[in-house]
Amino acid sequence: MAIQDTLAALRADAEFMRDVTAWERAPEQPARLAAWPARLRPAIVDGLRRRGVDAPWTHQASAIEAALDGQHVAVTASAAGGKTLCFQAPILQALLNDPAARALLLFPTKALTQDQLNSLSARLADCGLAGASAAAYDGDTPQGQRAEIRRNGRVIVTNADMLHLGILPQHTKWAGFLRNLRIVVIDEMHAYRGVFGSHVANVIRRLRRLCAFYGSAPQFILASATLANAREHAERLIEAPVTLIDDDGSPRGERHVIIVNPPLVDALNGIRRSAQFVARDIGARLVKDGLQTICFARSRQDTEVLLSYLRDAVSTGGQGERGGLSRRLSRR
Repeated sequence: MAIQDTLAALRADAEFMRDVTAWERAPEQPARLAAWPARLRPAIVDGLRRRGVDAPWTHQASAIEAALDGQHVAVTASAAGGKTLCFQAPILQALLNDPAARALLLFPTKALTQDQLNSLSARLADCGLAGASAAAYDGDTPQGQRAEIRRNGRVIVTNADMLHLGILPQHTKWAGFLRNLRIVVIDEMHAYRGVFGSHVANVIRRLRRLCAFYGSAPQFILASATLANAREHAERLIEAPVTLIDDDGSPRGERHVIIVNPPLVDALNGIRRSAQFVARDIGARLVKDGLQTICFARSRQDTEVLLSYLRDAVSTGGQGERGGLSRRLSRR
C-alpha cells in the first residue's frame, strides 16, 4: 500500500483522529547547494568529490566557512542533514595545515562513536592523511593501547564521561595532546541537558582551563538536530559566543508530523492508555500496510517490550529485529 493511502485511511479513522492533537504537513524541500569555501584545501575537496560529494549544501558551506574563520560554531539540521561534514572538513583542514594538530570528538553513544570513527578514517585516507591516527578512547579501549593512543592519536573519539574520568584527571599524560588540541566537536548537543548537561558544561570548563594551562585554545564545533534555543544552549555548554548555522539546505521529502495523545482510561485519576500500546497499534498498522517503519523508545528495555508487542500484533513469528546493539556489535 502507498503511504498516501495509509495517511488517507488514518484521516478517515474516527477512533484514531479522536486522539490526534495536531497533524502538520511539511512539503518536500529540494537541496540548496553552494560552492566549496575557497580556503578549503584542494585535497579535501578532491577527496569528497571522489566520494560523490560534488558540492556542499548551503548550511555545510556556511558552517565550514565560519569554522575556518576560527569561530565557535553550532550547526542544527534535520536527521541525515549532513552535519558530520560540517566538523569533519575543518578537522581535516587543521590536520593538513599543522602536522602536530589534534582533534577531540565527543559523542553520547558508542554506536555513534564507531560510526564516526569509520567515517573519519575514510576521510583521512581520501585527503592523503592515511597515516594520521584516529582512535576511540573509552571504557572498552584495551589498557595496552591507551598509551599509544595518548602519544600518537591525532583524532580521538570519546564521550563526556570518559573525558571526565579517564582523560582530564590524567592530564599530565595527555599534555602533548592538550597542547596541540585545535578542535573539539560536541555532537548531539541536545543530549546534554538538565543535571547531566550541567555536569558536561563543567567538564568542558575544566577542559578549556587545562588547555589554557598547556598553551592552547581549541575551537568548538557543536551539532544537533533542530533546537528552539540552539545558540543559547551551545553557549551555555562551552561558555563562549557561538555562531549559529540553522538554515538547513539539505533535501527532504514530504513529511507528516502527527501528535497523538493516548486516551484517558481513568478520567478521575487522569490515567491514560500506555504510550507503548498506542505506538504498537500505529506501528503494526504501518507494517501491515507494507511501509518501512522505525520506532524509537526511551530505553533499551522499552525497545524490547515494544518489539515484543509488535511481533504479536503483526504475527511475524519472531522475524523482527531489535534496535539496540549488543555489547559485541557496539564495539565493532
